[in-house]
Amino acid sequence: MARMVLVHGAWGGAWIWEKVAEPLEALGHKVETLDLPGAGDDHTPLEEINLDLYAERICEVLGTSPEQAVLVGHSMGGMAVTQAASRCPGRVASLIYLAAFLPGEGQSLVGLTELPEGEGDHVQKTMVVSGDPPIAELSEENTIIAFYNLAPPEVAKWAAQMRRPQPAVPMLDPAKLSAGYENIPRSYIHCTRDQANMPALQRRMMKERGVSPVIELDTDHTPHLSAPDELVRAVDELARQAVPA
Repeated sequence: MARMVLVHGAWGGAWIWEKVAEPLEALGHKVETLDLPGAGDDHTPLEEINLDLYAERICEVLGTSPEQAVLVGHSMGGMAVTQAASRCPGRVASLIYLAAFLPGEGQSLVGLTELPEGEGDHVQKTMVVSGDPPIAELSEENTIIAFYNLAPPEVAKWAAQMRRPQPAVPMLDPAKLSAGYENIPRSYIHCTRDQANMPALQRRMMKERGVSPVIELDTDHTPHLSAPDELVRAVDELARQAVPA
């Protein structure tokens, strides 16, 4: 079975994986989650946070064991795991992108959303960025529409209230890819009813970056909450293909 490191997206934290981590462990996997700098229970000063710091944190977690890990990135976590795998490729057995932003060299999250296929993204449409350092904010209502619209209402409300301020800089930082990253197997879980990372944009990124295999889920942006059983099966299947028993 695989060692897995699960990385959350914007406004998230390790808490988003609660309904997923235990079932994956029950299937025999070793599962680790983390809070990116400034997220969840981490209180790194917001002015210090950028995409490189996210990558550094992930590589620190990967380095706590000599065993390579299947690195799973959700949403903005796709940018973070890409940068981490470019920084410490020898620690990564494979990458699984979950409704995630999947950049090429020099592409940023915001730049990807500005592609024609990103039109209709409810996050970019309703997000307000202000302050120094710049902080991105969404109302509770728009958070639920963008991220949790298919989750049970009480779960969606709980998740929206778990949010922390989201630094904008990691969304603007361009990815810097290494040859080591390019050699790591990459797969994708495609969420076909996503309103935060538009399905058309997901398909474009998958095609341009040559990911395979792909599993489709008929879910919103956060199947952790709307379809956790289906998500567990998808992650388990992709991990088993990447790291045979």
